[in-house]
Amino acid sequence: MSMSGSDFGAPCDDPKIFRNICRDRILKDLLQPDKDKETKSSWKVLIMDKFTVRIMAYACKMAEITDAGISLVEDLFKRREPMPSMDAIYFLQPLKENVIMLLSDMSGRCPLYRKAYIFFSSPIPKELVSYIKNDSSVIPRIGALREMNLEFFAIDMQGFTTDHDMAFTDLYSAQHNSKKFNDTISTMATRIATTFASLKEFPCVRYRAPKGTDPMTTPKFDMVPKWLATAVWDIVSKYKSTIPEFPQKETCELLIVDRPIDQIAPVIHEWTYDAMCHDLLEMDGQKYIYEVSKAGSEPERKEALLEDHDPLWVELRHIHIADASERLYDKMNNFVSKNKAAQLHSRDGGEISTKDLQKIVQALPQYGEQVEKLTLHIEIAGKINKFIREYGLRDIGQVEQDLVFGDAAAKEVISILRSKQDMSPENKLRLLIIYAIVYPEKFEGDKGEKLMQLAKLPHDEMDAINSLRYLVGSDTKKASRPGGFSLKFDAQKKKNAARTERQDGDETWALSRFFPLIEAFD
Repeated sequence: MSMSGSDFGAPCDDPKIFRNICRDRILKDLLQPDKDKETKSSWKVLIMDKFTVRIMAYACKMAEITDAGISLVEDLFKRREPMPSMDAIYFLQPLKENVIMLLSDMSGRCPLYRKAYIFFSSPIPKELVSYIKNDSSVIPRIGALREMNLEFFAIDMQGFTTDHDMAFTDLYSAQHNSKKFNDTISTMATRIATTFASLKEFPCVRYRAPKGTDPMTTPKFDMVPKWLATAVWDIVSKYKSTIPEFPQKETCELLIVDRPIDQIAPVIHEWTYDAMCHDLLEMDGQKYIYEVSKAGSEPERKEALLEDHDPLWVELRHIHIADASERLYDKMNNFVSKNKAAQLHSRDGGEISTKDLQKIVQALPQYGEQVEKLTLHIEIAGKINKFIREYGLRDIGQVEQDLVFGDAAAKEVISILRSKQDMSPENKLRLLIIYAIVYPEKFEGDKGEKLMQLAKLPHDEMDAINSLRYLVGSDTKKASRPGGFSLKFDAQKKKNAARTERQDGDETWALSRFFPLIEAFD
Protein backbone atom coordinates (compact mmCIF):
# COMPACT_ATOMS: atom_id res chain seq x y z
CA MET A 1 0.00 0.00 0.00
CA SER A 2 1.27 3.49 -0.79
CA MET A 3 0.25 6.79 0.74
CA SER A 4 0.01 9.99 -1.27
CA GLY A 5 1.30 13.34 -0.09
CA SER A 6 -2.27 14.62 0.23
CA ASP A 7 -2.95 12.07 2.98
CA PHE A 8 -0.49 13.62 5.38
CA GLY A 9 0.29 17.00 3.80
CA ALA A 10 3.27 17.93 1.68
CA PRO A 11 6.31 20.03 2.66
CA CYS A 12 7.06 23.29 0.88
CA ASP A 13 10.42 23.61 -0.86
CA ASP A 14 9.94 27.10 -2.29
CA PRO A 15 13.44 28.67 -2.18
CA LYS A 16 12.00 32.16 -1.66
CA ILE A 17 10.54 31.50 1.78
CA PHE A 18 12.29 33.22 4.68
CA ARG A 19 13.55 30.12 6.43
CA ASN A 20 15.05 28.64 3.26
CA ILE A 21 16.80 31.92 2.45
CA CYS A 22 18.32 32.11 5.94
CA ARG A 23 19.34 28.45 5.91
CA ASP A 24 21.02 28.74 2.51
CA ARG A 25 22.93 31.87 3.51
CA ILE A 26 24.11 30.28 6.74
CA LEU A 27 25.11 26.94 5.22
CA LYS A 28 26.80 28.36 2.11
CA ASP A 29 28.11 31.81 3.03
CA LEU A 30 28.78 31.54 6.76
CA LEU A 31 29.66 27.93 7.55
CA GLN A 32 31.85 27.42 4.47
CA PRO A 33 33.91 30.63 4.36
CA ASP A 34 36.92 28.94 2.72
CA LYS A 35 35.03 26.61 0.37
CA ASP A 36 37.16 27.80 -2.56
CA LYS A 37 40.42 27.01 -0.78
CA GLU A 38 42.08 23.75 0.11
CA THR A 39 42.48 23.33 3.85
CA LYS A 40 44.12 20.63 5.91
CA SER A 41 41.11 20.32 8.20
CA SER A 42 37.52 20.79 7.09
CA TRP A 43 36.10 20.64 10.62
CA LYS A 44 35.52 23.93 12.43
CA VAL A 45 34.18 25.29 15.69
CA LEU A 46 31.14 27.60 15.56
CA ILE A 47 30.95 30.32 18.22
CA MET A 48 27.85 32.46 18.72
CA ASP A 49 26.31 34.89 21.19
CA LYS A 50 22.86 34.54 22.76
CA PHE A 51 21.15 36.39 19.92
CA THR A 52 22.83 34.81 16.90
CA VAL A 53 22.32 31.31 18.28
CA ARG A 54 18.58 31.98 18.03
CA ILE A 55 18.94 33.15 14.42
CA MET A 56 20.68 29.85 13.74
CA ALA A 57 18.05 27.81 15.61
CA TYR A 58 15.19 29.24 13.56
CA ALA A 59 16.98 28.60 10.26
CA CYS A 60 18.90 25.32 10.57
CA LYS A 61 18.77 21.90 12.13
CA MET A 62 21.78 20.62 14.06
CA ALA A 63 22.31 17.87 11.49
CA GLU A 64 22.60 20.49 8.73
CA ILE A 65 25.18 22.43 10.73
CA THR A 66 27.22 19.27 11.29
CA ASP A 67 27.01 18.33 7.61
CA ALA A 68 28.46 21.76 6.80
CA GLY A 69 31.66 20.87 8.67
CA ILE A 70 30.95 22.11 12.20
CA SER A 71 32.18 19.70 14.86
CA LEU A 72 31.35 21.82 17.90
CA VAL A 73 29.00 24.72 18.69
CA GLU A 74 30.11 27.03 21.51
CA ASP A 75 28.76 29.98 23.52
CA LEU A 76 31.00 33.05 23.24
CA PHE A 77 30.64 33.88 26.92
CA LYS A 78 31.24 30.41 28.35
CA ARG A 79 34.63 28.97 29.22
CA ARG A 80 35.97 26.98 26.26
CA GLU A 81 38.77 24.48 25.77
CA PRO A 82 41.63 25.69 23.51
CA MET A 83 41.66 24.03 20.08
CA PRO A 84 44.73 25.57 18.42
CA SER A 85 44.68 23.08 15.54
CA MET A 86 41.14 24.04 14.45
CA ASP A 87 39.65 27.08 12.76
CA ALA A 88 36.72 28.91 14.32
CA ILE A 89 33.74 30.65 12.78
CA TYR A 90 32.35 33.53 14.84
CA PHE A 91 28.77 34.61 14.16
CA LEU A 92 28.16 37.62 16.38
CA GLN A 93 26.25 40.83 16.81
CA PRO A 94 28.55 43.84 16.30
CA LEU A 95 28.65 44.78 19.99
CA LYS A 96 31.68 45.96 21.95
CA GLU A 97 31.40 43.19 24.55
CA ASN A 98 31.40 40.58 21.77
CA VAL A 99 34.46 42.09 20.09
CA ILE A 100 36.30 42.16 23.43
CA MET A 101 35.65 38.43 23.91
CA LEU A 102 36.69 37.71 20.32
CA LEU A 103 40.02 39.51 20.76
CA SER A 104 40.55 37.75 24.07
CA ASP A 105 40.19 34.40 22.26
CA MET A 106 42.55 35.19 19.40
CA SER A 107 45.21 37.53 20.85
CA GLY A 108 48.45 36.77 22.66
CA ARG A 109 50.91 33.93 22.24
CA CYS A 110 48.36 31.13 22.67
CA PRO A 111 45.08 31.82 20.83
CA LEU A 112 42.20 29.41 21.34
CA TYR A 113 41.95 28.65 17.63
CA ARG A 114 44.18 28.59 14.58
CA LYS A 115 42.19 31.09 12.52
CA ALA A 116 39.04 33.11 13.09
CA TYR A 117 36.43 33.64 10.38
CA ILE A 118 34.33 36.50 11.73
CA PHE A 119 30.79 37.25 10.57
CA PHE A 120 28.73 40.05 12.06
CA SER A 121 24.94 39.85 11.89
CA SER A 122 24.59 43.54 10.92
CA PRO A 123 26.91 46.41 9.89
CA ILE A 124 29.80 46.86 12.31
CA PRO A 125 30.51 50.40 13.58
CA LYS A 126 33.81 51.91 12.41
CA GLU A 127 35.07 52.26 15.98
CA LEU A 128 34.81 48.49 16.49
CA VAL A 129 36.68 47.84 13.24
CA SER A 130 39.45 50.13 14.49
CA TYR A 131 39.41 48.32 17.82
CA ILE A 132 40.09 45.02 16.05
CA LYS A 133 42.79 46.51 13.80
CA ASN A 134 44.65 47.92 16.79
CA ASP A 135 45.46 44.42 18.06
CA SER A 136 48.43 43.49 15.86
CA SER A 137 48.59 39.91 17.16
CA VAL A 138 45.04 39.18 16.00
CA ILE A 139 45.15 40.53 12.43
CA PRO A 140 47.23 37.64 10.93
CA ARG A 141 44.86 35.15 12.56
CA ILE A 142 41.72 36.52 10.92
CA GLY A 143 40.70 34.43 7.91
CA ALA A 144 37.72 36.64 7.07
CA LEU A 145 35.81 39.58 8.51
CA ARG A 146 32.42 40.16 6.91
CA GLU A 147 28.97 41.59 7.51
CA MET A 148 26.34 38.88 7.01
CA ASN A 149 23.40 41.30 7.29
CA LEU A 150 21.33 38.52 8.82
CA GLU A 151 19.74 39.74 12.05
CA PHE A 152 16.14 38.56 12.13
CA PHE A 153 14.30 35.42 13.15
CA ALA A 154 12.68 33.46 10.30
CA ILE A 155 9.77 32.21 12.38
CA ASP A 156 8.00 30.48 9.49
CA MET A 157 7.76 30.31 5.71
CA GLN A 158 6.38 33.81 5.22
CA GLY A 159 7.09 35.58 8.47
CA PHE A 160 9.97 37.01 10.45
CA THR A 161 10.37 38.95 13.67
CA THR A 162 12.96 41.42 14.93
CA ASP A 163 12.63 40.08 18.51
CA HIS A 164 11.36 43.26 20.15
CA ASP A 165 8.91 41.91 22.72
CA MET A 166 8.84 45.25 24.54
CA ALA A 167 8.57 47.48 21.46
CA PHE A 168 4.94 48.31 22.20
CA THR A 169 5.89 49.63 25.64
CA ASP A 170 9.09 51.31 24.46
CA LEU A 171 7.36 53.17 21.62
CA TYR A 172 3.88 53.92 22.99
CA SER A 173 4.24 54.11 26.77
CA ALA A 174 2.93 57.21 28.55
CA GLN A 175 6.18 57.14 30.55
CA HIS A 176 8.25 58.23 27.58
CA ASN A 177 11.96 57.39 27.52
CA SER A 178 13.69 59.11 24.58
CA LYS A 179 16.83 56.95 24.64
CA LYS A 180 14.88 53.69 24.74
CA PHE A 181 12.55 55.00 22.02
CA ASN A 182 15.43 55.94 19.70
CA ASP A 183 17.37 52.73 20.40
CA THR A 184 14.31 50.60 19.63
CA ILE A 185 13.63 52.40 16.35
CA SER A 186 17.29 52.07 15.34
CA THR A 187 17.57 48.36 16.15
CA MET A 188 14.24 47.48 14.54
CA ALA A 189 15.24 49.36 11.38
CA THR A 190 18.60 47.57 11.21
CA ARG A 191 17.00 44.15 11.55
CA ILE A 192 14.22 44.86 9.06
CA ALA A 193 16.84 46.11 6.59
CA THR A 194 18.83 42.87 6.90
CA THR A 195 15.82 40.93 5.62
CA PHE A 196 16.07 42.87 2.35
CA ALA A 197 19.81 42.25 2.25
CA SER A 198 19.06 38.53 2.48
CA LEU A 199 16.26 38.70 -0.08
CA LYS A 200 18.36 40.87 -2.42
CA GLU A 201 15.35 43.17 -2.78
CA PHE A 202 15.38 46.98 -2.78
CA PRO A 203 12.05 48.17 -1.33
CA CYS A 204 9.96 51.23 -1.97
CA VAL A 205 9.11 52.11 1.64
CA ARG A 206 5.59 53.30 2.43
CA TYR A 207 4.17 54.07 5.87
CA ARG A 208 1.09 55.25 7.77
CA ALA A 209 1.21 59.04 7.73
CA PRO A 210 0.98 60.88 11.07
CA LYS A 211 -2.47 62.26 11.88
CA GLY A 212 -1.00 65.65 12.72
CA THR A 213 0.72 67.91 10.20
CA ASP A 214 2.81 69.91 12.68
CA PRO A 215 5.79 67.86 13.97
CA MET A 216 6.06 70.16 17.00
CA THR A 217 2.58 69.26 18.27
CA THR A 218 2.18 65.74 16.87
CA PRO A 219 2.64 63.12 19.64
CA LYS A 220 5.88 61.20 19.32
CA PHE A 221 4.14 57.83 19.16
CA ASP A 222 2.15 59.01 16.13
CA MET A 223 5.45 59.47 14.28
CA VAL A 224 6.61 55.86 14.80
CA PRO A 225 5.85 54.54 11.27
CA LYS A 226 7.45 57.59 9.62
CA TRP A 227 10.64 57.44 11.69
CA LEU A 228 10.95 53.68 11.30
CA ALA A 229 10.42 53.97 7.53
CA THR A 230 13.07 56.69 7.28
CA ALA A 231 15.57 54.64 9.27
CA VAL A 232 14.97 51.51 7.16
CA TRP A 233 15.34 53.49 3.93
CA ASP A 234 18.63 55.04 5.06
CA ILE A 235 20.13 51.62 5.79
CA VAL A 236 18.81 49.81 2.72
CA SER A 237 19.97 52.62 0.41
CA LYS A 238 23.55 52.01 1.52
CA TYR A 239 23.30 48.37 0.42
CA LYS A 240 23.44 49.52 -3.20
CA SER A 241 27.14 50.29 -2.76
CA THR A 242 28.08 47.75 -0.06
CA ILE A 243 26.39 44.49 -1.14
CA PRO A 244 27.40 42.86 -4.45
CA GLU A 245 24.54 42.39 -6.92
CA PHE A 246 22.12 44.36 -4.77
CA PRO A 247 19.43 46.00 -6.96
CA GLN A 248 20.00 49.63 -7.90
CA LYS A 249 16.28 50.28 -8.44
CA GLU A 250 13.24 49.48 -6.31
CA THR A 251 12.03 45.91 -6.78
CA CYS A 252 9.25 45.58 -4.19
CA GLU A 253 7.18 47.50 -1.63
CA LEU A 254 7.53 47.64 2.15
CA LEU A 255 4.43 48.89 3.97
CA ILE A 256 5.02 50.02 7.56
CA VAL A 257 1.93 50.31 9.76
CA ASP A 258 1.46 50.17 13.51
CA ARG A 259 -1.06 48.97 16.06
CA PRO A 260 -3.38 52.03 15.88
CA ILE A 261 -4.69 50.90 12.48
CA ASP A 262 -6.17 47.74 14.04
CA GLN A 263 -6.42 47.42 17.81
CA ILE A 264 -8.97 44.62 17.60
CA ALA A 265 -6.91 41.89 15.90
CA PRO A 266 -4.67 40.97 18.89
CA VAL A 267 -7.63 40.95 21.32
CA ILE A 268 -10.48 39.17 19.54
CA HIS A 269 -10.71 35.37 19.50
CA GLU A 270 -9.50 34.27 16.08
CA TRP A 271 -10.73 30.86 14.97
CA THR A 272 -7.93 29.56 12.78
CA TYR A 273 -6.07 26.44 13.91
CA ASP A 274 -2.82 28.35 14.55
CA ALA A 275 -4.53 31.11 16.55
CA MET A 276 -6.52 28.60 18.62
CA CYS A 277 -3.34 26.65 19.46
CA HIS A 278 -1.60 29.73 20.83
CA ASP A 279 -4.75 31.06 22.51
CA LEU A 280 -5.94 27.92 24.30
CA LEU A 281 -3.00 25.53 24.67
CA GLU A 282 0.08 25.68 26.86
CA MET A 283 2.75 26.51 24.31
CA ASP A 284 6.29 27.83 24.55
CA GLY A 285 6.73 29.64 21.26
CA GLN A 286 6.09 26.89 18.70
CA LYS A 287 6.70 24.08 21.20
CA TYR A 288 3.69 22.04 22.33
CA ILE A 289 4.05 19.71 25.34
CA TYR A 290 1.70 16.76 25.64
CA GLU A 291 1.37 13.34 27.27
CA VAL A 292 1.24 9.92 25.62
CA SER A 293 -0.42 7.06 27.50
CA LYS A 294 1.69 3.96 28.12
CA ALA A 295 0.13 0.63 29.06
CA GLY A 296 0.94 -0.25 32.66
CA SER A 297 3.08 2.82 33.29
CA GLU A 298 2.96 6.57 33.80
CA PRO A 299 2.10 8.73 30.78
CA GLU A 300 5.16 9.86 28.83
CA ARG A 301 5.67 13.60 28.37
CA LYS A 302 6.62 14.62 24.84
CA GLU A 303 7.40 17.82 23.01
CA ALA A 304 6.36 18.66 19.46
CA LEU A 305 7.39 21.63 17.34
CA LEU A 306 4.52 23.06 15.34
CA GLU A 307 6.54 24.46 12.46
CA ASP A 308 7.14 24.35 8.72
CA HIS A 309 8.91 20.97 8.86
CA ASP A 310 5.52 19.48 9.78
CA PRO A 311 3.48 19.32 6.53
CA LEU A 312 0.20 18.87 8.42
CA TRP A 313 0.84 22.07 10.37
CA VAL A 314 1.56 23.92 7.13
CA GLU A 315 -1.72 22.67 5.64
CA LEU A 316 -3.93 23.37 8.66
CA ARG A 317 -2.55 26.40 10.45
CA HIS A 318 -4.43 29.14 8.56
CA ILE A 319 -7.81 27.44 8.19
CA HIS A 320 -10.82 27.50 10.53
CA ILE A 321 -10.63 25.08 13.47
CA ALA A 322 -13.82 23.34 12.28
CA ASP A 323 -12.33 22.81 8.82
CA ALA A 324 -9.06 21.59 10.36
CA SER A 325 -10.93 19.07 12.52
CA GLU A 326 -12.86 17.73 9.54
CA ARG A 327 -9.74 17.38 7.42
CA LEU A 328 -7.90 15.51 10.17
CA TYR A 329 -10.66 12.95 10.64
CA ASP A 330 -11.00 12.55 6.87
CA LYS A 331 -7.27 11.82 6.65
CA MET A 332 -7.49 9.32 9.47
CA ASN A 333 -10.49 7.50 8.01
CA ASN A 334 -8.91 7.53 4.55
CA PHE A 335 -5.74 5.96 5.93
CA VAL A 336 -7.63 3.24 7.77
CA SER A 337 -9.86 2.45 4.77
CA LYS A 338 -6.78 1.85 2.60
CA ASN A 339 -4.97 -0.38 5.06
CA LYS A 340 -6.23 -3.74 6.31
CA ALA A 341 -3.79 -3.85 9.21
CA ALA A 342 -5.08 -0.49 10.39
CA GLN A 343 -8.67 -1.74 10.16
CA LEU A 344 -7.86 -4.59 12.55
CA HIS A 345 -6.89 -2.07 15.21
CA SER A 346 -9.94 0.16 14.81
CA ARG A 347 -12.94 -0.37 17.04
CA ASP A 348 -15.32 -2.48 14.95
CA GLY A 349 -15.53 0.10 12.22
CA GLY A 350 -16.56 2.82 14.66
CA GLU A 351 -14.87 6.12 15.43
CA ILE A 352 -11.10 5.76 15.78
CA SER A 353 -9.46 7.08 18.93
CA THR A 354 -5.91 8.32 19.41
CA LYS A 355 -5.20 5.07 21.29
CA ASP A 356 -6.25 3.16 18.17
CA LEU A 357 -3.84 5.26 16.13
CA GLN A 358 -1.03 4.50 18.58
CA LYS A 359 -1.68 0.78 18.04
CA ILE A 360 -1.61 1.37 14.28
CA VAL A 361 1.82 3.01 14.63
CA GLN A 362 3.12 -0.12 16.36
CA ALA A 363 1.55 -2.40 13.74
CA LEU A 364 2.74 -0.32 10.77
CA PRO A 365 6.18 1.05 11.67
CA GLN A 366 6.80 2.15 8.07
CA TYR A 367 4.12 4.82 8.58
CA GLY A 368 5.17 5.57 12.16
CA GLU A 369 6.24 9.19 11.77
CA GLN A 370 3.31 10.12 9.53
CA VAL A 371 0.68 8.51 11.75
CA GLU A 372 2.28 10.02 14.86
CA LYS A 373 1.93 13.48 13.31
CA LEU A 374 -1.68 12.75 12.44
CA THR A 375 -2.31 11.48 15.98
CA LEU A 376 -0.72 14.60 17.43
CA HIS A 377 -2.89 16.99 15.43
CA ILE A 378 -6.06 15.01 16.11
CA GLU A 379 -5.29 15.26 19.82
CA ILE A 380 -4.61 19.01 19.53
CA ALA A 381 -7.82 19.65 17.59
CA GLY A 382 -9.78 17.56 20.09
CA LYS A 383 -8.34 19.48 23.01
CA ILE A 384 -9.10 22.83 21.37
CA ASN A 385 -12.71 21.83 20.67
CA LYS A 386 -13.04 20.66 24.28
CA PHE A 387 -11.88 24.06 25.56
CA ILE A 388 -14.21 25.87 23.14
CA ARG A 389 -17.15 23.98 24.69
CA GLU A 390 -15.98 24.35 28.30
CA TYR A 391 -15.30 28.09 28.05
CA GLY A 392 -18.43 28.85 26.03
CA LEU A 393 -16.28 30.49 23.37
CA ARG A 394 -18.85 30.20 20.60
CA ASP A 395 -21.24 32.55 22.43
CA ILE A 396 -18.41 34.89 23.41
CA GLY A 397 -16.99 34.87 19.90
CA GLN A 398 -20.41 35.64 18.42
CA VAL A 399 -20.80 38.77 20.56
CA GLU A 400 -17.21 39.83 19.76
CA GLN A 401 -17.75 39.57 16.02
CA ASP A 402 -21.20 41.16 16.17
CA LEU A 403 -19.64 44.14 17.97
CA VAL A 404 -16.93 44.47 15.34
CA PHE A 405 -19.44 44.36 12.47
CA GLY A 406 -21.95 46.70 14.12
CA ASP A 407 -24.57 44.04 14.88
CA ALA A 408 -24.30 44.25 18.68
CA ALA A 409 -24.03 46.98 21.30
CA ALA A 410 -24.48 47.51 25.05
CA LYS A 411 -27.50 45.18 25.33
CA GLU A 412 -25.61 42.14 24.05
CA VAL A 413 -22.49 42.89 26.11
CA ILE A 414 -24.44 43.32 29.34
CA SER A 415 -26.51 40.21 28.59
CA ILE A 416 -23.53 37.89 28.14
CA LEU A 417 -21.73 39.30 31.18
CA ARG A 418 -24.81 38.55 33.29
CA SER A 419 -25.61 35.15 31.80
CA LYS A 420 -22.08 33.72 31.72
CA GLN A 421 -21.02 33.98 35.34
CA ASP A 422 -18.22 31.46 34.73
CA MET A 423 -16.58 33.51 31.96
CA SER A 424 -12.86 33.89 32.70
CA PRO A 425 -11.54 37.35 33.71
CA GLU A 426 -9.34 37.36 30.60
CA ASN A 427 -12.28 36.76 28.26
CA LYS A 428 -14.33 39.44 30.02
CA LEU A 429 -11.51 41.95 29.63
CA ARG A 430 -11.02 41.07 25.96
CA LEU A 431 -14.73 41.57 25.31
CA LEU A 432 -14.75 44.95 27.07
CA ILE A 433 -11.65 46.12 25.17
CA ILE A 434 -13.40 45.36 21.88
CA TYR A 435 -16.50 47.16 23.13
CA ALA A 436 -14.39 50.19 24.10
CA ILE A 437 -12.72 50.28 20.68
CA VAL A 438 -16.04 50.22 18.81
CA TYR A 439 -17.95 52.40 21.32
CA PRO A 440 -15.36 54.63 23.06
CA GLU A 441 -18.08 56.99 24.30
CA LYS A 442 -19.49 54.17 26.48
CA PHE A 443 -16.39 54.41 28.66
CA GLU A 444 -16.53 58.14 29.36
CA GLY A 445 -16.96 59.31 32.94
CA ASP A 446 -18.07 56.52 35.27
CA LYS A 447 -19.65 54.39 32.53
CA GLY A 448 -16.56 52.25 32.18
CA GLU A 449 -16.33 51.69 35.93
CA LYS A 450 -19.91 50.39 36.01
CA LEU A 451 -19.15 47.91 33.24
CA MET A 452 -16.04 46.73 35.09
CA GLN A 453 -18.14 46.22 38.23
CA LEU A 454 -20.70 44.22 36.26
CA ALA A 455 -17.88 42.06 34.90
CA LYS A 456 -16.41 41.77 38.42
CA LEU A 457 -13.00 42.84 37.18
CA PRO A 458 -10.47 44.61 39.42
CA HIS A 459 -10.13 48.37 39.10
CA ASP A 460 -6.56 48.18 37.74
CA GLU A 461 -7.79 46.24 34.68
CA MET A 462 -9.37 49.51 33.58
CA ASP A 463 -5.84 50.73 32.83
CA ALA A 464 -5.70 48.38 29.82
CA ILE A 465 -8.78 50.07 28.38
CA ASN A 466 -7.71 53.60 29.26
CA SER A 467 -4.36 52.97 27.54
CA LEU A 468 -6.14 52.74 24.19
CA ARG A 469 -6.11 56.53 23.97
CA TYR A 470 -2.34 56.44 23.57
CA LEU A 471 -2.85 54.59 20.30
CA VAL A 472 -5.54 56.76 18.74
CA GLY A 473 -4.94 60.15 20.34
CA SER A 474 -6.73 61.96 23.12
CA ASP A 475 -10.03 62.11 21.22
CA THR A 476 -10.93 58.62 20.03
CA LYS A 477 -14.05 59.88 18.26
CA LYS A 478 -12.19 62.37 16.11
CA ALA A 479 -12.28 61.51 12.41
CA SER A 480 -8.98 60.84 10.74
CA ARG A 481 -7.79 63.24 8.09
CA PRO A 482 -8.50 62.39 4.43
CA GLY A 483 -6.14 59.81 3.00
CA GLY A 484 -5.02 58.49 6.39
CA PHE A 485 -5.89 55.17 7.99
CA SER A 486 -9.00 55.16 10.15
CA LEU A 487 -9.88 52.96 13.08
CA LYS A 488 -13.31 52.61 11.47
CA PHE A 489 -12.87 50.62 8.27
CA ASP A 490 -15.82 52.39 6.60
CA ALA A 491 -16.34 55.87 8.01
CA GLN A 492 -19.51 56.35 5.93
CA LYS A 493 -21.28 53.34 7.41
CA LYS A 494 -24.22 54.37 9.60
CA LYS A 495 -24.07 51.61 12.19
CA ASN A 496 -21.17 51.62 14.63
CA ALA A 497 -18.75 49.11 13.10
CA ALA A 498 -15.01 48.61 12.97
CA ARG A 499 -15.24 46.36 9.88
CA THR A 500 -17.38 45.94 6.81
CA GLU A 501 -18.17 42.54 5.37
CA ARG A 502 -15.77 41.27 2.73
CA GLN A 503 -17.45 41.07 -0.65
CA ASP A 504 -15.75 37.76 -1.44
CA GLY A 505 -15.81 36.48 2.12
CA ASP A 506 -16.25 32.75 2.61
CA GLU A 507 -18.53 32.12 5.57
CA THR A 508 -18.71 28.35 5.35
CA TRP A 509 -17.97 28.20 9.07
CA ALA A 510 -19.51 30.16 11.92
CA LEU A 511 -17.38 32.93 13.42
CA SER A 512 -15.28 33.30 10.28
CA ARG A 513 -16.37 36.88 9.49
CA PHE A 514 -13.51 38.66 11.24
CA PHE A 515 -10.28 39.45 9.43
CA PRO A 516 -7.23 41.51 10.44
CA LEU A 517 -7.44 44.89 8.73
CA ILE A 518 -4.03 44.43 7.09
CA GLU A 519 -5.68 41.85 4.79
CA ALA A 520 -7.75 44.63 3.22
CA PHE A 521 -4.70 46.55 2.00
CA ASP A 522 -3.83 46.00 -1.65
